Amino acid sequence: MTSPPEKSRAVPAIATGGLIVGILDITSAFITWWCRGVGPVRGLQGIAAGLLGSQSFQGGVVTAGLGLTIHFFVAFMVVTLFYVGSRMFWFLTRYAVVSGLLYGMAVYLFMYWFVLPYVFPTFRHSIFNDVLAVVVHMFLIGLPTALVVRRYSRQAIKQQR
Repeated sequence: MTSPPEKSRAVPAIATGGLIVGILDITSAFITWWCRGVGPVRGLQGIAAGLLGSQSFQGGVVTAGLGLTIHFFVAFMVVTLFYVGSRMFWFLTRYAVVSGLLYGMAVYLFMYWFVLPYVFPTFRHSIFNDVLAVVVHMFLIGLPTALVVRRYSRQAIKQQR
């Protein structure tokens, strides 16, 4: 049996991974926001504020929807980047648990040390927030990304046999 084209494996891997990672991450954000007294609409507007500035907080559910869209766009990009990398570096799927945890740390470093300070100039680090963010990124972003991509990579290997 011949294997399906690479493109046909990429779409379900990225779609599944993006949805799983996006749902896990936004759920953790909702819980964190709730613990801090921030509602989901306000939190999602905060994500949109990276694009719209403080005006996003006056846009109601429309800008909250934009924030959710941005969130899932980022989740799909995170999974896409790992998928593309896994096509070039076989060990990313062979050692998916380790590479996923390390990838989660890399995503955290990029988001919290480059993106957030650039988008939100008043962004400040704190030990508690950073530890929580590292754990979330390792276990709810990096690890699921690697495991989903490995699952689709294994299916492709089985289909080639």
